[in-house]
Amino acid sequence: MKNIKGKKLRSNMITYLIVIIAFVIIQGLSSGGILTNNIKGMLVPICAYICMAISLNLTVGILGELSLGHAGFMSVGAFTGVVVTLCLETSVSSGPLRLLIAIVCGAITAAIAGVIIGIPVLRLQGDYLAIVTLAFGEIIKNILNNTYIGLDETGLHFSMKDMNALQAAGGKVLLNGPMGAIGVTKLSTFAAGFILVLVVLTVALNLINSRTGRAVMAIRDNRIAAEATGINITKYKLMAFVTSASLAGMAGALYALNYSTIVPKKFDFNTSILILVFVVLGGIGNIRGSIIAAAILTILPEMLRAFSNYRMLIYAIVLILVMLGTNNPLLKRKIGEFREKIGLSRKAIDMTTEGGDRDGK
Repeated sequence: MKNIKGKKLRSNMITYLIVIIAFVIIQGLSSGGILTNNIKGMLVPICAYICMAISLNLTVGILGELSLGHAGFMSVGAFTGVVVTLCLETSVSSGPLRLLIAIVCGAITAAIAGVIIGIPVLRLQGDYLAIVTLAFGEIIKNILNNTYIGLDETGLHFSMKDMNALQAAGGKVLLNGPMGAIGVTKLSTFAAGFILVLVVLTVALNLINSRTGRAVMAIRDNRIAAEATGINITKYKLMAFVTSASLAGMAGALYALNYSTIVPKKFDFNTSILILVFVVLGGIGNIRGSIIAAAILTILPEMLRAFSNYRMLIYAIVLILVMLGTNNPLLKRKIGEFREKIGLSRKAIDMTTEGGDRDGK
């Protein structure tokens, strides 16, 4: 048992170390003027997508349920964060504080949406759950396309008709239906994205290694056996699902506040599939793999820009090759043998060191 806990702790520390080293390297390259402006502009979206991949992995990998509407939770957090920051522009002068409040509010609203959709949906399984979550994502997008929010001296005004129905005379429009939010103050930074990645990673790893996480994985592996041992199926599934939705809302707020304009169309079915690709290519249930896959696949189209019209074709070919490679039994066996050799080498070094210490004594 102690050996297993030690391995998990080492694995978690390696994951944290990878994130921290990547941040230090990128900061060094940025300060040295090596990174292009296009790459710099992608740093915050990369952090947001990493958070999204980790959160979706809680649902797909840990809970074992396929969700195709994760972008819906991201959009809820995104537009909540935008509205909150626009409302606080005059009362809160500190940009980082407004960003923090926006992320917290985005997490809360996304969690509420997760509870609303999770209570009826989590009674379903397999393809039925995937279809319902897909419908949820499209419903959220269409609701935002028909939502108008204005702000004046009397407070917020909502309308589902048009901008003229807001009756916010002398005020400003915060959310203008399909045109989204315009004139948003950019508050997100790479440092804020890095901190959010660490927060999301900590929440996810603590959940996975907790009693709740073990109960969720027991439900995933054998629902009937878990129920027979007294595990409350609905309770634990809902906890994992709501946590995943909340983390997606935080990522959405960070993402939206990196742009001056954000539209509901951005959070459509294609975004949900993109995030699912990160999870699948990184390894279902593999948090570290999701982080690496999200970072590489987000920046890969930009790196292939030199190939002009063929860059998306090359991108698709890379995805296919990675999927074939990661699902190759021979490659998996070779990697396993390599890990075993490294482990044996480490043991030999430790034994040699211990023997040397005894001789020295």
